[in-house]
Amino acid sequence: MEEALFADILIVGAGIAGLTTSLALHRLGIQSLVLESSESLRVTGFAISIWPNGWRALDALGIGDSLRQQHLCIDGLVATSTVTGETGAQVSFKANGKRGDLDLYCLRRNLLIEALERELPSGTIRYSSKVVSVEESGYLKVLHLVDGTMIKTKVKYTVAYLPLDDQLHILISPGGISVIIFIVRT
Repeated sequence: MEEALFADILIVGAGIAGLTTSLALHRLGIQSLVLESSESLRVTGFAISIWPNGWRALDALGIGDSLRQQHLCIDGLVATSTVTGETGAQVSFKANGKRGDLDLYCLRRNLLIEALERELPSGTIRYSSKVVSVEESGYLKVLHLVDGTMIKTKVKYTVAYLPLDDQLHILISPGGISVIIFIVRT
C-alpha cells in the first residue's frame, strides 16, 4: 500500500536552486517540501563565483554575511599566455564606478549548500525520494516515488509576487511540476 502525503509547495531537487527557493519561501513564512533523490546532500563540485546580484539575494535570505566570512573576495582577473608566459588583459573589480567595488567571491559549493540546508526547518528536505512518475488528478499533480510514496500537490497557474525586502522580490511562476523563481531588483 502506498503512503499518501500532501504538499502545497513541492520542490524537486536539493541543489542550489531548490534549497534557495525553499529558504526564500521559508523566510516569508511559506512551508515547502524539497525532494532529493540521493541519501544526503550532494556537495560535489568545487566552487562557483557569486556576483553582486547573487549576493543581494543571499543577503535577503540572511546567509550572505556568514558566507563572505568564509571566502576571499576576488579583486580582479589577469590573463596570462600559457605559451609565452606574458601577461595579457587585466581586469580590476576594485573600480570607483557608480555602484562602487564589485562584491565578487568564489564560494566553495559545499559550504553554500550546507548553509542553505542549516537555515531550513527540520523535515523540509526529504532524502532518498526519487520521483518515478507524475500524473494529473483533477487540479492536483500526484508524484510517485520509487519507495511507493505518493505526494499530491496543487498546481496554480497564477504568478505570485512576494517581497523579500525593499529591493528584492520573487515572482513564482509554476511550469508543470516545477516552480520557477525570478529574483527581481527594484
